[in-house]
Amino acid sequence: MKSQSEPKTLYQIALEAMNKSINIYLQLSEETNGLTNMTIDSLEDIESKQLFLTGLGVNNLDISSSQAVEEWKRRQALKFDVESAVTFSVYRNIRNVGSCFFEEVEEITEGFTKFDAKILKSRPYLLPIYQHLSGIFSKSALKKQIGSVSDHLISVPASERLAKLLQERVNPNNINKGEILQRLEATLEGIIRDLVGRLLLESIVENALINKGLKFQRENDYKKLVGVIYDFRADFVLPNATKAKAFIEVRKSSSRHASLYAKDKMFSAINWKGYNPELLGVLVVDGEWTGQTLRTMANVFDYVIPIERVSELADILDAYLNGDQSKLKWLIKFEILPFKNTKLNE
Repeated sequence: MKSQSEPKTLYQIALEAMNKSINIYLQLSEETNGLTNMTIDSLEDIESKQLFLTGLGVNNLDISSSQAVEEWKRRQALKFDVESAVTFSVYRNIRNVGSCFFEEVEEITEGFTKFDAKILKSRPYLLPIYQHLSGIFSKSALKKQIGSVSDHLISVPASERLAKLLQERVNPNNINKGEILQRLEATLEGIIRDLVGRLLLESIVENALINKGLKFQRENDYKKLVGVIYDFRADFVLPNATKAKAFIEVRKSSSRHASLYAKDKMFSAINWKGYNPELLGVLVVDGEWTGQTLRTMANVFDYVIPIERVSELADILDAYLNGDQSKLKWLIKFEILPFKNTKLNE
């Protein structure tokens, strides 16, 4: 019997799991004053406890709530790994789904012996398994072989080419579930990286602003924030883009890309603050930024704040929006004028 709703893709399933995990983290953080006042009661929920222990770096997730609190006391000097905490259950969920997808493909192909184009077309959400069965390790390489496809839609011509490709390449006697799922891991990691960048950090910032009662617009809520050179959008603008008093950019980095990201974000700050001298610039960071890079950005942004201290940031923004001009540190005078040289024009 067919499901009444369309089957979900790996990405859609991961998105739902990520949103759920973020909500658990935000609720736990709110109940414990930013994870600074952990109690047995706050860790009674199994999912909250496992999320918290993962962020602490504890391997044994089956310990009691009282033992979890003791682990927190032992590890207070360690930075809580928000990304690991939130993504743990997401990885577990979509790995299970990947295994189910593999078994579904095994069933519809009669043990990887028959690849019917119509059946493949009717189940595009199984595309990641089709891809790794064919021995092709990237979606771009698969598209070169069979044309434009996605896990939402496989066209008739593409499904026919895909069926032919799989029939030629797949030897049912050589299929190993563990190997296929290991190849799928790269796809899963790419999905999680994208969701962390799009959802996790900005959700934490948004929650802090809401809890403080601050008005703001997110990037998708407005058209542009005016700048000296060109107009584009910040991750957050307060209270709104037409009467902007502050902007927030959120960025996770690695030590390898820190310098590149810093240049990009500093240009954004100079562009906006140069147009509006009273615009407070904030950068919320996470990840492996180098100390020198952070110091350089602190010479442009009024505040450079780690993600775990966004509650303090909300207090700062509230004070500035209510008239505390001491929060504004940098005045950037930046204008572009036409060059006029009378000697050259003589």
